[in-house]
Amino acid sequence: MQNDDVIEMKNITKRYPGVAALDNIQLQVKRGEVHALLGENGAGKSTLIKILAGAIHPDEGEIWIEGKAYSHLEPRLAMELGIGVIYQEFNLISYLTVANNIFLGNEPVKRGTIDEKTCYEECLKVFERLGLKLDPKAQVKTLSVAYQQLVEIAKAVSKNAKVLIMDEPTAALSGKEVDMLLDLVRKLREEGISIIYISHRLEELFEVADRVTVMRDGQYIETLDIEDCTRQKLISRMVGRKMGENYPQGKYGTEEVVLEARHLTNEKIQDISFQLHRGEILGLGGLVGAGRTETARAIFGADKALGEIYLEGKQVSIQRPGDAVKNGIAFITEDRKQQGLLMKLSIRENISISFLSRLRKGGVSLDLKRERELAEEYRSQLNIKTPSIEQLVSNLSGGNQQKVVLAKWLLTNSKVIIFDEPTRGIDVGVKFEIYQIMRDLAKQGISIIMISSDMPELLGVSDRILVMKEGKIVGELTGDEIRQENVMQYAVAD
Repeated sequence: MQNDDVIEMKNITKRYPGVAALDNIQLQVKRGEVHALLGENGAGKSTLIKILAGAIHPDEGEIWIEGKAYSHLEPRLAMELGIGVIYQEFNLISYLTVANNIFLGNEPVKRGTIDEKTCYEECLKVFERLGLKLDPKAQVKTLSVAYQQLVEIAKAVSKNAKVLIMDEPTAALSGKEVDMLLDLVRKLREEGISIIYISHRLEELFEVADRVTVMRDGQYIETLDIEDCTRQKLISRMVGRKMGENYPQGKYGTEEVVLEARHLTNEKIQDISFQLHRGEILGLGGLVGAGRTETARAIFGADKALGEIYLEGKQVSIQRPGDAVKNGIAFITEDRKQQGLLMKLSIRENISISFLSRLRKGGVSLDLKRERELAEEYRSQLNIKTPSIEQLVSNLSGGNQQKVVLAKWLLTNSKVIIFDEPTRGIDVGVKFEIYQIMRDLAKQGISIIMISSDMPELLGVSDRILVMKEGKIVGELTGDEIRQENVMQYAVAD
């Protein structure tokens, strides 16, 4: 192993009954580099980092840490060797202070009790080293997701981490928060800490990564210098084929107005008025906090608002989400796990839950045969990858969970579907499937409102874009006007 290599994983193989999760995987991480680990859901990334963290043991292969070989690691040994992992689900105790979380299990002790003064002082030293402004005495539960993420990083650094694994660290962060995290990643690299960076957001990799290792279906594909990569090259390596055009082509919007909002106003939005045409994909652009989701919630009846809503020329009263559903409006929220799905129920049950009233026989029992038929129909139609419709949705990838949410709403025969961040946390290959589904829905005459913070997605999918700022619509873009510089000009204009 070369002197500048801090980690080398050789021929790592992990088998489960009927499937090889990892097959002869190679990973080489240099000291003080940001090494991106890239692949679709199911590529084996999570299994690989769990092996490196000692959470599971490989069946074959070697793990070299600073020149010493191991057949496998245990969690404590991995920590002692300087390997820290920040998972998507944080490992923090919400009611404890920031300082207590950072030194949990490694607290300074004085006369048999935790030395709180030293704990806070040492915490401040870590923050100063990282350039962070955080109150060590604040309870973790009072912090935003972004700052909880920083606490996790500080905790790992306090334990003298030499390698820090970040699993989708920006998935739940806003634009400014993402910038803050990426700046910290650069600072850690300057200190000589190696970062294994996992993200579906390719633009982040071009900002901070030095090299990228691509995995596909549990196999090692290639390691590339980021300077030799293009977005298209990475995508083709991930999915094993050339994607061609990034976004499905074809516009199906007509002159017919399906939905019209007039002067919608509440605490977060001001005088929102616009029209949505049949078969149109209308994008809502703007910075985080511009009022895009709040506009969608007002239309859907999730938030109260003054103003008027018209559907197909007729004014409708939408006081609650049930009113919106009855009038043919569906809302696919950005938080599919908390608000879109019942994670402990099966695919079949999640798909049919919006249709139960029409599945009843004799007013009491359900037509289970019809329920299964409908679930199977949408599983096939939307290409939901699962061995059975009886599988729990919690076991599905993010992209397939999103398809289940969509299937649920399609059963209601919606005329208007609102997509809020439709591909957040979804791998590239499935993103294109979601885009194609949206375009197919538009072709069928269904009208779509899409909220997206992913600029290429917003530009590539939308037929027309309304740009919002501070709760107001400040610009409209059509045709050749749909360009990033125009969106940003409206979004940040004084």
